[in-house]
Amino acid sequence: MAEKHVLDVAGRHITVTSPDKVFFSEREETKLDLVHYYLAVAEPLMRVVGGRPTLMQRFPHGAEGSSFFQKRVPESAPDWLETTIVSTPNGTTSRALVLADIAHVVWAVNLACLGFHVWPCLHDRPEVVDELRLDLDPQPGVEFGDVRVAAAELHRLLDELGIVGYPKTTGNRGLHVYVRLEPRWDAYQVRSAAVAVARELERRRPDVITSAWWKEERGRRVFVDFNQNAPHKTVFGAWSVRARPGAQVSTPLRWDEVETLHPDELTIASVPDRLAAEGDPWEPMAGHPQSLEPLLELNERDRAAGLMDAPWPPVYPKQPDEPPRVAPSRARKSAS
Repeated sequence: MAEKHVLDVAGRHITVTSPDKVFFSEREETKLDLVHYYLAVAEPLMRVVGGRPTLMQRFPHGAEGSSFFQKRVPESAPDWLETTIVSTPNGTTSRALVLADIAHVVWAVNLACLGFHVWPCLHDRPEVVDELRLDLDPQPGVEFGDVRVAAAELHRLLDELGIVGYPKTTGNRGLHVYVRLEPRWDAYQVRSAAVAVARELERRRPDVITSAWWKEERGRRVFVDFNQNAPHKTVFGAWSVRARPGAQVSTPLRWDEVETLHPDELTIASVPDRLAAEGDPWEPMAGHPQSLEPLLELNERDRAAGLMDAPWPPVYPKQPDEPPRVAPSRARKSAS
């Protein structure tokens, strides 16, 4: 087994240690295979993650081993590595990796980062969120067919409002839909827009879609997780590789492919060939930033009708006009 492999990446000499170590058991793909995957998708990857801070999740024993989140770049990092100071939801700060170029990606992969949890802002303007990220999260017992139904309903809503959404698999069971935004809004406004989307989708298809924050109320439906847009939240990035034995990729799709492809088919073995043959479905996204106003108007309509803010995760300070942070069953028990 080779001890190391040296690559020239974006003008940097990067040493990949233990290149033959198996990271994914299904096809016995190695750390070096993972590096080669990221090099194969470097152009579309950098279009969506370039210049953004990222949270590193390291899997030193491969995809099926234990992992840990590393919020801070280690002191041993090379001096060329670009970093920035970020805040986490609980208010702590750390020096995070900026995905400045593909050399930064390969450096992190060598530390056993399989994929990347990316901030919705550029490192040099953290106060401005330029991505709305709509997370279609299937609850236990929900098949991918229902995720497709939810995605189609979301697509119709965005079309009605004149907004172009870009879908991708999560690399697991759900779908994400991104909207690239004009650099005008902060995370609180973007989250309000996501809350409005979740509520409107539930009104249209309550049999399939829920906006319920409390798990006990969701049932076997697709939850639109609006809190993925809360301040300082990261989302698993496009083209990133999941910690699964099959090395599934969070893959950008065309809308028609949502109906024909299954997420399990999209792996580090298949995605590079797909990209070479069909191109990047998200290529137009960066060049056409969009307005959040139609979704903010939906939110204003809901608030005018008497709806409160949606619940926030427990790590956030209590917000104005937020409902009580107690599960409905516990609230009923306390009242009885």
